[in-house]
Amino acid sequence: MTLSCKRTLVAVSLALAVPLLATGAANAQAAPAAAAAAICTSSSHQALASRLSGDIAAALRSRSSIVAVTVLDHRTGVVCRLQDGRRFDSASVVKVTILGALLRKALEQHRYLTSAEVNLTTAMITRSDNNAASALWAQVGRSSLQHFLNLARMTQTVLGPGGYWGLTQITARDELTLLNLLMSINSVLDTPSRRYALGLMSRVVASQRWGVPAGTPAGVIVHVKNGWLPRPTYGWRIHSIGSFSGRGRDYMIVVLTQNNPTMAYGIRTIENVARVIHRDLNAGLPAAVGASVVSPSWGTPDERIPPLPRIP
Repeated sequence: MTLSCKRTLVAVSLALAVPLLATGAANAQAAPAAAAAAICTSSSHQALASRLSGDIAAALRSRSSIVAVTVLDHRTGVVCRLQDGRRFDSASVVKVTILGALLRKALEQHRYLTSAEVNLTTAMITRSDNNAASALWAQVGRSSLQHFLNLARMTQTVLGPGGYWGLTQITARDELTLLNLLMSINSVLDTPSRRYALGLMSRVVASQRWGVPAGTPAGVIVHVKNGWLPRPTYGWRIHSIGSFSGRGRDYMIVVLTQNNPTMAYGIRTIENVARVIHRDLNAGLPAAVGASVVSPSWGTPDERIPPLPRIP
C-alpha cells in the first residue's frame, strides 16, 4: 500500500467507518474512493455532490490534522458530513452558542439586550474577547445555556466544566445546526435576534477572518467565528464555522480540527477544504477571498487553560 493511500485512509476512510479489507491491493485502493463518495449527498445535484466529495477528500490528503466537516447548501440541497459526530474542545467557536443562549434568554424575559450586553457581545464575537465571553457565560448561567442547547436540538454539545467555556465539547453536526438556526426562520430565535448575531459575525476583525471564508466569491456575505487552542494531547484545536449569503447563495460550512502541530498548519488545513467547497458550490464565480496571510498573532492561544484531565 502506498504512503498516499495510507494517508487518504486515515483522513477519510476511517473517519466514515468504511471497512478496509487488508487482503488485496485492489480493495485497499477502492476504499478511499468509496469513502469520498459518501461525504456529500444531494437528491437533485448528485454530480455536484460527487465532485465535492472527491475534492474534500483530495484537500485533506497528506494533512495530519484530525478533521470534521459539515456543509449545508439550501440552494442545491447538498449536504456533506465527515466525522460530524466526533467531539472537539470548542475553543472560541462556543461564543456563538453563548450569544444564542443570551438572545434566547432575553426573548423569554421579553426584553432587549442592555447596553452592557451589546458591548460584551460585540467584543466577544468581533474581537473574540475572552473576558467578555467569561462574563456572559456566568451571566447567562449553565441552566439557560443548556436550555438553549435543548431548544436548538444541539444534543451532542456538552458544556465545559465550571468557567471553562473553551472546553465545551462540540461536534460539526451541532455547529451546523447552530448556523442553520441563525440562517433560517425558526421558533428558537426571532428574526431580529438572528440578524443581530449574523451582523456581529459579519464584522469579525480582519486578523480573525481566516478559515472557511477562504475562496468566497465577490458579493457573497461572510459570517464567521473561529477558535484556536493548544492542549497537551492532540495539539492545536483550530476551528472555523461560517455561513454565506447574497447573490442567491445560502450555505454553511463547518470545519473542526485537532492534531495540528501549529496554528498556521490548522488554518491551512481548513482553508484547503473551504476553497474547494466554495469553488464547487459557486461554479463560474471567481474567488474574491484568498488564502490568509500569516499574522503575528498566530500562535498565541485564544485562551489559556491550565492542565486538566482530558474530557472523553
